[in-house]
Formats: sequence, structure tokens, C-alpha cells
Amino acid sequence: MKHALRATVLAATAALLLPLTGITADAITPTGPDGGAAGVAWTNTQDGAQQYPNVFIEWDVPITMSDGTVLKGNVYHPADAAGRPIDAPTPTVLNMTPYTKLVSNVADSAFSIPGLSDALLNVFRNIHLDGTPLTGFGELLNAAGNGELRNFSVDRQLIKSGYTQVVVDVRGTGFSQGEWDMLRGREQQDTIETIDWASKQRWSNGRIGMSGLSYSAINQVQAAEKQPPALKAIFPIVPGSDLIDDVLAPGGGFGFNFIPLWLSAINGLKWVPDLASIAAGSFDFKWLQDRVDDPFGYLDVLMSAYTSTTMDGLDPRVKDMLNGLTQDRQEWLGDPSRIQIPTFVTGGWHDLFTYSESKIYNQIPLPPGQKQLLMGNTYHVTSGADVNRVGAPPRLDVLQRAWFDKWLKGIDNGIDQYGPVTLKTQGGGWDTQGGFGPTAPASEAAEYRRMYFSAQSSGAANSLHDGSLTAAANGDADRLTVAPGLTTVCSNDAAQASAGILNLIDGCSKDSRVAETNALTFTSARVAEATTISGPIAVHLNTVQDAADGYWTVTVNDVAPDGQSTVLTSGELMASLRQVDEARSTRSPNGDYTDPRAFTSLDKRQETVPGEATTLDIALGGTQAVLQPGHRLRVDVFAGNFPKGLPILPMLIDTGLKPQHLQLDADRPSFVNIPVRGNTGW
Repeated sequence: MKHALRATVLAATAALLLPLTGITADAITPTGPDGGAAGVAWTNTQDGAQQYPNVFIEWDVPITMSDGTVLKGNVYHPADAAGRPIDAPTPTVLNMTPYTKLVSNVADSAFSIPGLSDALLNVFRNIHLDGTPLTGFGELLNAAGNGELRNFSVDRQLIKSGYTQVVVDVRGTGFSQGEWDMLRGREQQDTIETIDWASKQRWSNGRIGMSGLSYSAINQVQAAEKQPPALKAIFPIVPGSDLIDDVLAPGGGFGFNFIPLWLSAINGLKWVPDLASIAAGSFDFKWLQDRVDDPFGYLDVLMSAYTSTTMDGLDPRVKDMLNGLTQDRQEWLGDPSRIQIPTFVTGGWHDLFTYSESKIYNQIPLPPGQKQLLMGNTYHVTSGADVNRVGAPPRLDVLQRAWFDKWLKGIDNGIDQYGPVTLKTQGGGWDTQGGFGPTAPASEAAEYRRMYFSAQSSGAANSLHDGSLTAAANGDADRLTVAPGLTTVCSNDAAQASAGILNLIDGCSKDSRVAETNALTFTSARVAEATTISGPIAVHLNTVQDAADGYWTVTVNDVAPDGQSTVLTSGELMASLRQVDEARSTRSPNGDYTDPRAFTSLDKRQETVPGEATTLDIALGGTQAVLQPGHRLRVDVFAGNFPKGLPILPMLIDTGLKPQHLQLDADRPSFVNIPVRGNTGW
């Protein structure tokens, strides 16, 4: 109640006094996750009357690439009261999309009806279904109202304030010519050329920003790494940086749940014709020929992965995708250390790209403030669901507007003093920090410690085997067996890999007890006081396979006194892809891995010897959570992760779908390396 009253007073004071005194946001220093009075000023700036009353759209503007391929873009201009585009050049915000700008325009049109659209967005923002079976559905509506929809399509408030926005179909999608290159070298070059094109148009002042979520966010990060001179700032929502380990084949388990649905959506949308050009008699037959030449857009690659029984029989493109030495694979591997422009990364603890999001922030060599990280307790389709509440950050469109006003227009609004790391703590509230994981200052740094696996019953789990986590090494020498199964269909990983769709109705994503019936579980004693977990996590397993390969998945969970087991983060690894890339991995002071980055590459594959012990180090996405007093920490161990991951058929055959064994051994202990703050009482 006290926090709510304070927030109300702040908002009222800012709204009433600032306009009267002439003081603007440039005189305010942000405070806390909500930004304090500065956050209120940013919101008022975005929601208030804008400089221009209308938007003028240029449809399907041709943009010719250096190889002759023509991309199509819609250009949204600020316009005067008569609907005419203004003459003054403006900063430009670019969105490169594979989902067709037609979809963006439909979304924009649906939410640009005067009066009605604002009312509908307000309804979405204020729907709260917490405590009902439809919590996840409420979060989806909240996300749409809190800026996610505007970031995906176009932001008319941004345009009316004096920006030009350009939405372009990437090659081979939408109305653009060419063959889809899926974030690889040619498409990356297209982005650089489109930035250059936009910067030289009469309506542009030469300062370019980039916006968009998911694919369009990855595109931003890739472009920033190439340092085009006109690109001045980016605002990527849910971006990735290592597409193989993020989503295509994390740990070697091919993204069976997400990838087919995603490829089908893009390939279906790319066949939607330009009806306006047909009516005008100017249909682009080169567009049609390009679609005929590439009808499947990687769906045939996916088919080969699950129909070829041997490595030699695989489509070469599958091998290229999973071989770290190939050019294709290297083009999917980002290097955020090359980014030199202000970057605001927004992610979620259960997003498709969770593993990369905090790492992108940490690797950018800019001072805090010029780089920012915001992580919600959200899934891919619910980005922004938990902002715009008391004590929470402003809406995503508000933050994006403030970011571009600062770095594209030079308005001193204080956004560079926000954060720089703003996190929704799982099990707690929103916090601001000076860093995260390896970049956290000493006052915020967590201490890594081993929690050892023990076969002794914790009495807290109804699982295949109910073991314990112990603070001290134990002499357990048991062999615990787990077989592949289907209980992970009801899991948080399944919800995560569906982009959050399976989280819309409460159930498996919020409680792992169904999945755990076919898992080895290891549960700690109750914590004595609130205990924060902050940073990347690693699990070290001593395993034995009965075949030439095995597929292991681990989760770290918060177990409530009533038994509910909530996943905080997860990781997976094929035993044959266990070789760690030391150059890209990190360790705690005692030498244990904190982020054991596997090569996940066929050229590094080492089949296991049946019956012999094999050590696996599995990386889990970084997270921040708090175990409340009386809660427990748990690690779940599974032999598989269907439907989130399914090994390609030759590797699946090598597992034989045989049981897998965790060998507890005092000389080769299995443990989780966990970053904690607080007196756990363990």
C-alpha cells in the first residue's frame, strides 16, 4: 500500500506540476525500476499530443540491393493536418521483417482507429487474470497493450512525434524478391544496404535507428555488429546471438517444437501475392519465379533431419547448420563485442533466446547506460506483460521512445541514467542493478557454490527418484537410471519452445510435478531466509550411457512449501556434443564452470562408450530469482526433452532410446554450481 501511494503521488505531482513549471524530463534523474518522475515524464511524452497530427504511408517502395534483388518497404511519414507528408527530414527507424510488412500493416490498421484503438489498448493493459487458470492469456493481452504490438508493427505515436518509420520485407519473404537467406550473410548485407539507402533519402536526416522483436531484433544486433555509419541506436526486443544454441539446436537437440511451426508460418506468408499490383497490372513476375525456385524455405532441410538414418545421408545443409566450421554456421554466430552504438536489450527469463539476452548486454563494450538490459519473467509472445504496474518499468513503447529521443534526437531525457540492468526477480519484484552475472559490481555479486547430488531421499518429490542436494560433499555411490519419456510434453520447456503459447492456460509451465514423475530430482533443505540466485548456472553430471549417445536435460527449480515446483532455468546437451569451447566459457574462482559453452558441432562429436563414465557440463540460461523462507532449491534431470528438443534421426538412432544413468561417485561428484546471495541455512 505504501509503495502504491508513493507511485500515485509521484505520478500526480509530475503530471500536474511539470507542465506548469516548464520543467521537462531532462531535469529528472530516473529512480528505481519504474524510473520515478522521469518514468512518468517519458510516459506522458509518448501518450500526449504529438508534433504532427497524421501519418502518410508510401506503399511497397522498391529498394534495389547490390546484386539486383528488389526488396519492398512501406515508409511511414509524419503528416500535417491535410494528410500531406512533412518536408523536413527526420530520424528514421527501420524494421526488417520476414513476416511480411502486410501483417505489420494489418496490426497497425487495427490499432490506429481514432478513439477505439487507444481504448482497446487500455483495456489490454488493465486486464489482470492473476490467480485464475487464464493467467497466461491475461499476460498475452497485457503484452499487446504494453508496447509489444507497436514494436512488432509500427508506432504511430513515434512517427507523429517526428520520426519516419520504414518496414521492409527481407529477401525471399513478403513482397520482396529473392531466396530467403534466414539471417545469414546475404540478408545481413541487405540490412546494411537498406540502412545506407534510408539514410540518403530526402525524408531522412541520416540518423537511423532499428526496432522490432524476435527475428527483427536479431537482425538489429547483427547489423550493429557490422557498424554501418548511419546506424546510431537499436532497441531489440527478445533478440538472440547464437541461433544454434538459442533455438535451432540447443545442446544438439533440434528445436522440434518451435522450428516447424515457425518455418511453416514464414513459408506460408511468403506466398501471399501483392494484390494491389495485380489490380494495377504491374505484378512482379520475378517475385513469383523466386517463390517457385525456393518453395520450401528450409522445410526440406527439416524433413531431411528426420528422414535420413545416417549422417552421410543427410542433406548437406543440415550438416552445414550443425557444423561450427562452416560459413553458414559462423554467420549465425554473433559477436556483440563489436557493437559500438547505444543498445537497449529487452528479454524474458523464459524467452526462446534467454541464453543469449544477458550475454549480449554483457559483451557490448559500452559504459552502462549506453547499454541497457531489461529482463521480465515472460515468454516470447508475452514480452512486456509484467511492465506498466506499480513499481515496474514503463511500457516498452515508452522506453523505446525515450531511447530514440535520446540517441537519435539528442533530447536529454535521463534514459541513459536508467537501469542499467532492470530485472524482474522470479519469486520477487522488480530490481535495478549495476550489472548482471559476470558484470555485476562487488556489492551485487553472487557467490558460486556447489550443491551436490545425493541419492538420499529429500521427502519432497514424487519423482522417478527423489534425491537430495547437499551443501557438503557426500559419499554416495548409487547408480540412478532415467529413461526417455513423454512427461516433458507437460513442462515449462515445452511452453518456452512454443514461444509461450502453451503458457496461455495455467498448468504445466507453472508446475513441474507432472514432468518430474519421469525425472531424477535432487532437492535441498528449506532456506532459512530469502536467498537470491543471480547469474548463469552450470550442472556437472557423471553419466553412463548404454548406447553411443545420450540426451540429457536439466532444470533448476524453486519448490514452494505446498510442493509446487517452478522452473527457473534449464539446459540440455547431447552426450556426444559434450566438448566445451574453453575460449567462450566462464568459470568460478574454484575452477568450476559457470557457463560451459559447448561447441554443439558435428566436427567435435565424440560418441560415448557404453558402460563407461562420461562427464557432462551443461550450461543453463542465466536467471535471477529469490527463494523465499521455507522454499527449496531443486534440480531435475531428464533423459530427453520432447517436444522442445529432438535429436536429428542419425543421433536419435545412436541413443537407441535406451535408459541413461547418473553415476554418483565420491571421486567424480555430480553437482550444480549455483550463484547465491544470502544466508541459505543449507
